[in-house]
Amino acid sequence: MTTFASGTDTLTRDALTVLQPGFTGTTAPDWLLRRLGEGLASVGLFGRNIASPEQLAVLTAQLRAERDDVLVAIDEEGGDVTRLEVRTGSSFPGNHALGAVDDVELTREVAFELGRRLADCGVNLNWAPSADVNSNPANPVIGVRSFGADTALTARHTAAYVTGLQSAGVAACTKHFPGHGDTAVDSHHALPRIDVDAEVLAERELAPFRAAIAAGTRAVMSAHILVPALDPEHPATLSRRILTGLLRGELGYDGLIVTDGMEMQAIAATYGIERGSVLAVAAGADAICVGGGLADDETVRRLRDALVGAVRSGELPEERLADAARRVRELARWTATTDVRTHEVRSDVGLVAARRALAVTGADSYTPPVEAPYVAAFTPVANIAVGDETPWGVAAELAGLLPGTQTGSFTGPDAGPAALAAAGERRIVAVVRDEHRHPWMATALDTLLAARPDTVVVEMGVPQSVPRGALYIATHGAARVCGRAAAEVVAGR
Repeated sequence: MTTFASGTDTLTRDALTVLQPGFTGTTAPDWLLRRLGEGLASVGLFGRNIASPEQLAVLTAQLRAERDDVLVAIDEEGGDVTRLEVRTGSSFPGNHALGAVDDVELTREVAFELGRRLADCGVNLNWAPSADVNSNPANPVIGVRSFGADTALTARHTAAYVTGLQSAGVAACTKHFPGHGDTAVDSHHALPRIDVDAEVLAERELAPFRAAIAAGTRAVMSAHILVPALDPEHPATLSRRILTGLLRGELGYDGLIVTDGMEMQAIAATYGIERGSVLAVAAGADAICVGGGLADDETVRRLRDALVGAVRSGELPEERLADAARRVRELARWTATTDVRTHEVRSDVGLVAARRALAVTGADSYTPPVEAPYVAAFTPVANIAVGDETPWGVAAELAGLLPGTQTGSFTGPDAGPAALAAAGERRIVAVVRDEHRHPWMATALDTLLAARPDTVVVEMGVPQSVPRGALYIATHGAARVCGRAAAEVVAGR
């Protein structure tokens, strides 16, 4: 049983309990272990903390040696957003690929196997799945993280994902409430705004969250977005109308409410993380996620002191903070006592799903390259949720099937001519990611196809453009297994 350091009062413990901080390094620093002894109940993990599954298991054991009921959280969506396989790319396709297959049992199996691997490493809370309906094709931060643009499809796969993940003993955290799909701004950089009426929100954005709640999701993550139809003044994370009135009241949700990262500019640049954290808890949030960009003891101290100070000044009711801390502890108890179901799932279920997700145009008349091709990757700037450290594309997988394959990365207005020059006489495989959002990328493809009509085009984002090229493959995501599945088709395997 966890015992707390002497001298830590109940108010301070509760303030620490609601924080979900991160840290740097692959072992737990002394300050983090000390805070666990004082009442900190959750730790957030990112790619910087993970070198291998074996190392991760040692790290989580180190945390539990200090506090046996600690919640160890991670942002492991599979697909483009992976922390467990940040250096290699994910063994599982992401939501958009699963939505393209539209087999809820497959989604459940993928989520279970992903959850099983997390549980084996000692992780018991996953900030996933994304339940956002990607209704805005220009969305710069959701895209393939969504199951799709269809509300009913997104709802049924969200429920299946929650069920699969939690049957492995890992709590799901469905995000980003009340829905981040109809945004054109990345909340990592600024505050997005959704200007639709309440009826559209209820029928489109909220439906997947209703499905997740019905499926028993143990946590819901709030979005840093302004939705005037629900609250014209406060972003969802800081809105009592949205978190307490809508999510708790109208939707009947009784689990843990977690904020998105408070260091994101949508909050940090407008309210500051201390003020934002106080307002979030007052609005109904139970856990403050911070640590993607801020990962030190000073951040924990500042947020703890801000919460304690707000209670003592009367701005934050002590009962609200105590209730938030109680919900954190209840989730920790669930992870320790939930029955893990036994499922028979293929170990390669991720690759199976990625192959099924492919949409291929031109296969009937396609002739695979006889010699090793040249892969021209047209590389956009990665959003922060995905990160730029995770490899993507088809080059590495294609090189395993066609030894001697060469590759280059190209960006900007001269990408097309540069790729032609680099490829020489080799057959070109052009790899794009959300071509419809990047005019320079579409121009580069125009240049390639005019000069080399036998070019193969692989779209690894959300396919919106008309299929073109000698062979067109839409993978619906850029996970490693998606690259593998596409490479098999390009190589004629």
